[in-house]
Amino acid sequence: MTAISPQPLRLAILISGRGSNMATIARQSLAKRLDANVSVVISDRADAMGIATARGLGIEAHVVPWQGAADRAAFELALGRCIDTYHPELIVLAGFMRVLSASLVERYAGRMLNIHPSLLPRYPGLQTHRRVLEAHDTEHGATVHFVTPELDAGPAILQSRVPVQPDDTESTLTARVQATEHIIYPRVIGWIADKKLVWNNGRPLLDGRLMEGPVVEDFNVS
Repeated sequence: MTAISPQPLRLAILISGRGSNMATIARQSLAKRLDANVSVVISDRADAMGIATARGLGIEAHVVPWQGAADRAAFELALGRCIDTYHPELIVLAGFMRVLSASLVERYAGRMLNIHPSLLPRYPGLQTHRRVLEAHDTEHGATVHFVTPELDAGPAILQSRVPVQPDDTESTLTARVQATEHIIYPRVIGWIADKKLVWNNGRPLLDGRLMEGPVVEDFNVS
C-alpha cells in the first residue's frame, strides 16, 4: 500500500505593509523549500503593497479594512470570518500592525506566530531600532514568538542576534535585522510543519522538550 503524504501546513498570513516576510515565506513554499502552503494573505489596509505581491505570486489576498470599521469588535469579527474561510493550521503575523484582542488571540491559541524586531523581552512595541541606537546597545535582533494576549510577550522560539555597528543608522540596522527575519521566520514555520515544534497545554515543545527560552542564532550580516 502506498503511504499517503501529509498535506503541507496551511498558512494564513496577515500584513499591513509591503509584506517582505510574507513574500519570503510564500516563495519558499512555492519552491518546495518549506512544507507549507499560503492559503491566503489578509491586510487591514487597502494600500498595502504586499497585497499586489501576494496576488502576483498566485495567492488569494483580501483586505479587511481597519479604517472605516464600526469598532474593534466589528473589525475582528470580519477578520476572523475571513481567516476561518481558509481553515488555516497556522496564522502568521508578518508586519501586521494591529493589536488583537485577548478573545481573538485565545481563539487561535498555539496557532498564531509573530515576528518582532528586537531581542524580546527587550523593546516590545514600536520603533525598536531607534530605541536600540538611543540606548547604545551593542546587539540587536529579531524574535519569532507565539502570540498571547500580552503584547509581544508570548513564548519566544527563535531569535536572531546581530552586532550593532558604531556607524549604524536606523535604516542600516533595520535592513540587517530584517535580513535575518527572512531566515528565522521560515525556519520556525518549518519546525511546526515538521512537527518538531508543537504547542502543548499552553507551552511550546521543541524536539519533545519544554522550551525554557528561545534558541538564539548569531548573524554577522553586512
